[in-house]
Amino acid sequence: MERYQGAVAEGRFRRLWNANAPGYLFLLPWLIGFFGLTLGPALISLYLSFTDFDMLQSPRWVGIANYVRIATADPKFSAAMHVTLTYVVFSVPFKLTFALLVAMALNRGLRGLTFYRAIFYLPSLLGGSVAIAVLWRQLFASDGLVNAALAQIGIEGPSWISHPNYSIYTLVALSVWQFGSPMIIFLAGLRQIPQDMYEAASLDGASKFRQFYKITLPLLTPVIFFNAVVQTIEAFKAFTPAFIISGGTGGPINSTLFYTLYLYQEAFGNFRMGYASALAWILVVIIAIFTTFSFLTSRYWVHYDD
Repeated sequence: MERYQGAVAEGRFRRLWNANAPGYLFLLPWLIGFFGLTLGPALISLYLSFTDFDMLQSPRWVGIANYVRIATADPKFSAAMHVTLTYVVFSVPFKLTFALLVAMALNRGLRGLTFYRAIFYLPSLLGGSVAIAVLWRQLFASDGLVNAALAQIGIEGPSWISHPNYSIYTLVALSVWQFGSPMIIFLAGLRQIPQDMYEAASLDGASKFRQFYKITLPLLTPVIFFNAVVQTIEAFKAFTPAFIISGGTGGPINSTLFYTLYLYQEAFGNFRMGYASALAWILVVIIAIFTTFSFLTSRYWVHYDD
């Protein structure tokens, strides 16, 4: 009887394997990448966040000492958080607003729409590169093109990237310039809004602003929600522009010390891998809290078809 049950189970397993084996084989590269390049390193970094590890000696377990130091004895952590939150608060709303305005302009039936979409999307492809960051540093230098243009109208501009009051806003401007990705998504959302709703509103005497406030915005809230979450996460992870423009220092006076840049300094400048791992996991928790809060509050302002 046991032999019969074993044979039945083996036959069932063989049939399931024969039916699903091709699918598992196609998934194999992704599974290897997920466990070997994503989940595995993430779990290792979680372990390292509780250790003192300088890459020269074996990790030494220190418990929550790294997290205690971050919370109580690291002024650069608070400075990096302040700079990063300032960047997020200013860059994301301005970027989404500008992207929506351009999308609404393109949605008015312009000729050559495909060409304009490609041109406006190009900054999103190039904006995160080292070359664009170097170009941006030259534009906002004391003798750069921005100050040269201001001089033509009698204004003496400061050295934007070397002044602690202005340097962060040059990075905000670079972020807003990369509006192409949310613009494309906004444009797709605008194309889904029925035009007969605008026609009915016009017949009722509604102004363009009222149509935008009562029709466009409510029906576009799922797209706004998606863009806001994605762009905020990307803003928290911003690194290359601050690294290039500040020369990797976060200066002047830590005014461009993004959280990711500080994490990089601790990991590859000071070789405190355990401490950097703790910083990384705090960033993961911050992003998770923001995302959770966004989803919990979305029920009050995001309107779906149902």
